[in-house]
Amino acid sequence: MFSKYFKALLNDKELIKRCISVSVPLMLQALVVSSVTLVDNIMIGELGDLCISGVASANRFYLVVYFAVVGMVSSGVIFLAQYYGANDQNNMQQTFRISIVTSVFLAFVLSIFAYFKPETIIRFIINDEEVIGIGSRYLRICCLSYVPMVISNCIGSCIRTLGNPKLPMYISIGSILLNIFFDYALIFGNFGFPRMEVEGAALATLIASIFKLFEFKGILLRSIIIMAIPLILNEVLFTFGQTSLLKFYSYRGVVVNTAHTIAGVISDLFFVLFSGMSTAANVLIGIPLGAGEMKKAKDNGYKLLIFSCLLAVVFALMMFASSFLVPILYRNASSEALSIAKAFLRTMSFFFMIYTFNCQIFFTLRTGGETKAALIMDSMFMWCFVIPLVYILSYFTSINVILVYIIAQSTDFIKMFLAYHLFRKERWLKNLTI
Repeated sequence: MFSKYFKALLNDKELIKRCISVSVPLMLQALVVSSVTLVDNIMIGELGDLCISGVASANRFYLVVYFAVVGMVSSGVIFLAQYYGANDQNNMQQTFRISIVTSVFLAFVLSIFAYFKPETIIRFIINDEEVIGIGSRYLRICCLSYVPMVISNCIGSCIRTLGNPKLPMYISIGSILLNIFFDYALIFGNFGFPRMEVEGAALATLIASIFKLFEFKGILLRSIIIMAIPLILNEVLFTFGQTSLLKFYSYRGVVVNTAHTIAGVISDLFFVLFSGMSTAANVLIGIPLGAGEMKKAKDNGYKLLIFSCLLAVVFALMMFASSFLVPILYRNASSEALSIAKAFLRTMSFFFMIYTFNCQIFFTLRTGGETKAALIMDSMFMWCFVIPLVYILSYFTSINVILVYIIAQSTDFIKMFLAYHLFRKERWLKNLTI
């Protein structure tokens, strides 16, 4: 099966060209975002381990908000891509309005909670009063950026799905450069600005984020909400799961929290591959599905799976090489934190192709409306298997934290078989516009 589609991929230069054209701008955008996050983290790292952990813990809640919104927007994008393929402009407009309204409402509710209960959020992740104090100060300011972030994310996702990924990239890069400037100015008190440290980092994020919605059909709203519920549930459960895993690892000490943060920020430079391939799935699978071109959608689905794994080899090698830069980038972090961070990065590089294989199947299932299957293979697998395993190993054994991490990552091999089983059933070959 794979040899057939591998040969077909090599001969399908048009698909490769189209995949690159729609995915590379988003990967570049994600790379710039991740690079700025790295720069931001390095600057905060100059303030010591506690500040790194405090800001990282606060940003865990940002990820909850971001991925909850991603679930809502992804549901809209599924319909948008297929309606685009069916040339149904009225329902495309309806879908866009629904995505904006529902996403903003969700972000607003979560930002209110973050503003009034920051200590509760940080304490869930780590029980260190100094870290809680630092993280709470950061979160109370940073949560004000959630709604602007959601609006730009929703608009950008819709524009990319319609095959124009460059405009969101340019806007995002402009916002990011503004973020870097204010980070440098407000964290350290440069250019005549006050020295605000972690509060300055939060304020910089907020400044960079501020840079006929209610007219839609009830039937389409209901369809999108029904499709969105498993996606939102998946993204929220997955993010809470990642947060819980961080909490379990951090049981071994603040130094592990710091190491996990450093490794996570650097690895995000390479996980940009997933952003690009997600958009490629929406365009190259979703649009043919909406147009009723099932064979083309099927062929593209298999070809994209192979293509993403080939790219993963290159990205994995670069991720491994990046581990040697950790001591250079984080001069003021403790030697123990740096050592653990390097081990985490090298472990992720080893499993990178497996991550990519699973993620590409997730994107394909989601594009075809198989959101329940995507929920089962992603978050349900994590909560039923990975989280209990890491909890037991972290709290009830004396196994080295690096070995615990390796064992946790190796569960993706099991997930791979579940993912491929769901993919081969081909229930994702559905036209949702009918």
